[in-house]
Amino acid sequence: MPEKLFEYINRFYLPEEYPALAAQAERWRKSRPLAGKRIFDATPVFRNTMVKYYALLCAGAEVTAAVGKNIPCDVEICRILPQFGIRVADAGIERETFDVVADCAGSSRHIPSRAGYVELTRSGLEYYRNWKQPVFSADSGVLKKLETILGTGEGFLRAMRQLNYDSFAGKKVLIFGGGKVGRGVAMYAELAGAQVTVADMKRVTLPPGTAYLDAADHAEVEAAIRDAWCIVSVTGVAGALAPFASALADSGSVIANMGVEDEFGVELPASRVLNGKHPVNFILDEPTHLKYIDATMALNNCGIEKLLFETLPCGINFPSRDLERSIVQDIKNGGIIAAEMEFITSELD
Repeated sequence: MPEKLFEYINRFYLPEEYPALAAQAERWRKSRPLAGKRIFDATPVFRNTMVKYYALLCAGAEVTAAVGKNIPCDVEICRILPQFGIRVADAGIERETFDVVADCAGSSRHIPSRAGYVELTRSGLEYYRNWKQPVFSADSGVLKKLETILGTGEGFLRAMRQLNYDSFAGKKVLIFGGGKVGRGVAMYAELAGAQVTVADMKRVTLPPGTAYLDAADHAEVEAAIRDAWCIVSVTGVAGALAPFASALADSGSVIANMGVEDEFGVELPASRVLNGKHPVNFILDEPTHLKYIDATMALNNCGIEKLLFETLPCGINFPSRDLERSIVQDIKNGGIIAAEMEFITSELD
């Protein structure tokens, strides 16, 4: 089956777009470290996710993909997964036990796992704080910034343009959340000519030219909401913007979410938010370009291997600098973003 999937992948991607996963697949094809291991993978299912599956299949894993109502997916890609030997989870999946569960936003924490869990997102880590099994955080570390700052920010801009919001020049964009995704959205909105303000509960490092707003100052926040052309939520916290629901509903702003959680709460109808409160970049065939998410998916796969073959303590475990450096080296050896990523990966030097 890996060969058939490889042929499919190569219809859409060049190897230079997934150097980390390509190198991982080549190594694993020889060593087969996951032979016979049952992996439950909750990574959002889009075409580029299939490259992650390819590496796992090369390692000998039996892969089951999670397709749930809370995690966005490409329905057509989900439909064709069985053609490549990838099982799609059904309603009875909770009665099964897997060797490792690769989770997203804590959505699959109820699936039994023998060795532990890999968590893809920062918001999902909140569910695993006091977990009684090892959890590998693929969100923590430097490599995630390639996805979130470069990839998600660029995906936000592509999605807005696909929705015919083409002109950002001179317009005011208010972003709630100054973490990795928030900084990426701010950077790309500024590159498009917008005047950007980021509201956060604490002072955060922001791109040059971005204004900071204390999110605890409700009067100032509501004034900024009234003044904004576009409002973007990237706090990663469910209901974080609920206190501002009335101001958001009454504003004339375009409102978008870039997180997996419903950050607006039930008070703000889904119809008032682009893509029905789902991440706006998930309207795209490729929400984040493979070249930016390649490193994250390779790290996520490495977490699976570590849980199976290393003795990790219970609770959250972070990727080592050496592991991240090895993935960076694979990208430098053959990736098209080798130069673009330097300002992020210099943190590993």
